Amino acid sequence: MRKPLILALLVTPLVVLAQPIGLFDNRSDVGPVLHPGSATYDAATKTYTLSGSGDNMWAASDGFHYVWKRVSGDVTLEADILFPNKGGNAHKKGVLMIRQDLDKDSAYVDAAIHGDGLTSLQSRDEKGQATHEVGQNNASPRRVRLEKRGDYFYMYMAKEGEALKMAGGSMRLKLTEPFYVGIGVCAHDKDKVEQAVFSNVGLRTSTLYSTLETITIASTDRRVVTVLPEKIEAPNWTPDGASLIFNGGGKLKRIPAAGGGAVETIESGFASRINNDHGISPDGKLLAISDSTEESKSVIYTLPFTGGAPRRVTKYAPSYWHGWSPDGKTLAFCGQREGKFDIYTIPVDGGEEKRLTNGEGHNDGSEYSPDGKFIYFNSSRTGTMQIWRMFPDGSNLEQMTSDANNNWFPHISPDGLKIVFLTYEPGIEGHPANKDVMLQVMTLADRKTRVIAKLFGGQGTINVPSWSPDSRRLAFVSYQVLPR
Repeated sequence: MRKPLILALLVTPLVVLAQPIGLFDNRSDVGPVLHPGSATYDAATKTYTLSGSGDNMWAASDGFHYVWKRVSGDVTLEADILFPNKGGNAHKKGVLMIRQDLDKDSAYVDAAIHGDGLTSLQSRDEKGQATHEVGQNNASPRRVRLEKRGDYFYMYMAKEGEALKMAGGSMRLKLTEPFYVGIGVCAHDKDKVEQAVFSNVGLRTSTLYSTLETITIASTDRRVVTVLPEKIEAPNWTPDGASLIFNGGGKLKRIPAAGGGAVETIESGFASRINNDHGISPDGKLLAISDSTEESKSVIYTLPFTGGAPRRVTKYAPSYWHGWSPDGKTLAFCGQREGKFDIYTIPVDGGEEKRLTNGEGHNDGSEYSPDGKFIYFNSSRTGTMQIWRMFPDGSNLEQMTSDANNNWFPHISPDGLKIVFLTYEPGIEGHPANKDVMLQVMTLADRKTRVIAKLFGGQGTINVPSWSPDSRRLAFVSYQVLPR
């Protein structure tokens, strides 16, 4: 009868303060702990004293006390870290940590000082996976810095009286924004409580700004529609030319294309994890979305253009919408099946999917030409990502670009005369965010291309059809990462 009680103590709900603690918002016991942790802040000395239990912060599960703040963008956190009490387990830890969530098995990166002086940059790449480290044996630093730059994390150290120096090595981890940043302590002994003192704490963050823009193809002049301090992606231009639809925070949103208007959220029922693969039917009555709420993998649905309950189209996941046939009866999409990304089509009302490519490289970004004669797509089958086209049945494959760059997401103008695509520099794999990219336009009559914009972007910039109905302008998103 005693064992169930002990188990209950090990999964005590998160302990959260009602008031901020210095630079941070809250504190929590993370993972299984026998003894609740605590934290105090001395405003006069700007010092945090943390007490915490916990068996370890390692392998696939953590137990510790955490003082945290939710942030987005790039982050720098640094502090002097001391253990006021000698003894205890040699592997007790005082940490600077950036963490995806407060679950015991969350993905994270930390800079950890151990009781015996071992100092390590540690990370768990994915939820529930093992922890890895880059260790600095017996470093015994007084001050430590943890720095996030994009998807890379770096550690700096300094002994008493020294300037911070980069410790060497780095960890790569992609986090979904917002995430947690903070300080923590682990006793490395489930029966004990240990203290760590963090002084001269510095926290600097940056903000990702998204700029929704339009560009006139002839002049390449750009106009700002709106700037938002958050991640938005993938604008569609509505058939009447009046509005732009984009995704942000897992929802679809609408704004007047002329700018100056309010952002409105489109009702999408249960679908709250809509990604940047969405578009409008040729008759303007339906929206196609790709959403991962139901299965944690992307599934294609349709819903009324004005908003409403989603209706599932694809049986298998992940599936990412990219194109609508001119008659509105068929959807083209990218599906990952048995590890291969290929182009498929499926009736808009659901049914059997038809595979058009067969695993020759990564195939993505499928879109019908306005006359329905071709499906354009991008493929890495020749080594670099290039633009291709084929008949709607998958035959008559034809390469449209051939260069050293990596070209993604071809979109055909409504008059059928041009295509625009996103270009990454050589060596860039996939379609990552926060890269130097270009928008290029090809005139189909002579297949000549020209650059119409150079910007900081990538994933989210132009994943979906975004031409204006008159084929004169294009909508896209650029990004800016600026200090907060």
